[in-house]
Amino acid sequence: MKTAEDRKAALRRIFEAAVSAASPYAAVRENLRIVRSAGKSVLKVKNTSIGLEKGGSVLVIGAGKGAPAMARAVEGILGERITGGLVVTKYGHSLPLKRIEVLEAGHPLPDGNGTRAAERIIRIAKEAGEGDLVIFLLTGGASALLPAPAEGITLKEKQAISRLLINSGASINEINAVRKHLSIVKGGRLSELAWPGRVLTLIVSDVVGSDLSSIGSGPTAPDPSTFEDCVRIIGKYGLTAKIPAKAMRLLRSGAKGNAAETPKPGHSAFGRTANVVLADNHTALLAAKEKAASLGFRPLILSSGVTGNTREAARLFSSILIETKRYGAPVRPPACLLMGGETTLRVAGKGKGGRNQEFALSAALALGGEEGISVLSAGTDGTDGPTDAAGAFALPETLGKASALGLDALDFLSRNDSYNFFKPIGGLFMTGPTGTNVMDIAIGITEQVRKGKGAF
Repeated sequence: MKTAEDRKAALRRIFEAAVSAASPYAAVRENLRIVRSAGKSVLKVKNTSIGLEKGGSVLVIGAGKGAPAMARAVEGILGERITGGLVVTKYGHSLPLKRIEVLEAGHPLPDGNGTRAAERIIRIAKEAGEGDLVIFLLTGGASALLPAPAEGITLKEKQAISRLLINSGASINEINAVRKHLSIVKGGRLSELAWPGRVLTLIVSDVVGSDLSSIGSGPTAPDPSTFEDCVRIIGKYGLTAKIPAKAMRLLRSGAKGNAAETPKPGHSAFGRTANVVLADNHTALLAAKEKAASLGFRPLILSSGVTGNTREAARLFSSILIETKRYGAPVRPPACLLMGGETTLRVAGKGKGGRNQEFALSAALALGGEEGISVLSAGTDGTDGPTDAAGAFALPETLGKASALGLDALDFLSRNDSYNFFKPIGGLFMTGPTGTNVMDIAIGITEQVRKGKGAF
């Protein structure tokens, strides 16, 4: 490839193919349909079939960045069968719908609009009778967008707890375990609220391994975590003295058996609930692989389940890219290595950025300007942390351009200020809201380098 713009264009095209394949709208349209069976209308999705009872209501509720797109697809399939409904999404992610209302709320930190949306969704779920069907649309971001604090816990306290956990380095599963036990809707409680109505949950997963209890904090899935786990998690990250006192009292009370646990496997509500995953990170990586091959690369998916420390993951990814370029292993150049998942970014500085931008900055340092290797790390939802960027590019030119402007990459990394490192050198990757969220994707391309020049 001749220029940095050529490299960016190739990386962008591979990323766009991944996002397109994980479209919540397409996932619903391709998998959900109405068929006639024994003279009755039946709703089928993958291997699940649910009868549409004559005279029964169809209520559509949902939460997440991709929930409006899913709702639009459901409207196109069910039309006037839909009695009503409401979905909540992140600010700027809404779409106009005909029969289902859309509200916007705060993410990643919950706000008052999210609380009001959760209250209305709870009321809709409670309306369901035995012959009714509640279709719950669940995508990434739902946990923060559906805040329904337990009795005695305020939204402000829930916000403080979320902020502490997000910045502590806790994994998404650990964060969600605490969220579930401080909520009246998460951890399977939505299925409890909708009983005896039937619940069909359609999911675009943003969780490694698509663990049903973790996606959106599992509103309609059995919860294996316990109050005791929550107390342990908070202690593990040194947050016991920082968590609001009322929340700690509730968690400790629950750990002693003095508060009702979240519903576990075998609970009666789950006998009338079906959870179906329609798309996930691996779906996106398969499409990225196909696009990379069409561009002339030899593609290889390393993993769709990467977790752990962001900087360590970036250094490992970079070392594999260098090995690929120098020794043709695990695949010969021109190659495209693909990796997905959700790493954990520990925030110690006061800079601006997100885990993908920090991944890219860590990769740039690890690669050290290595000729012929370029990386893009980005969130499939189009937003990386509290910024307007989806992620960032790490190119052979990155460190040189920064140095020419007097920017010290190590200094920016130490302050968690990756956004302000990449912005002046044109390294930010901007997409706007994509309408989906299947975690993060890292794309690394290695060119054939001969006599100091990159070529295919």
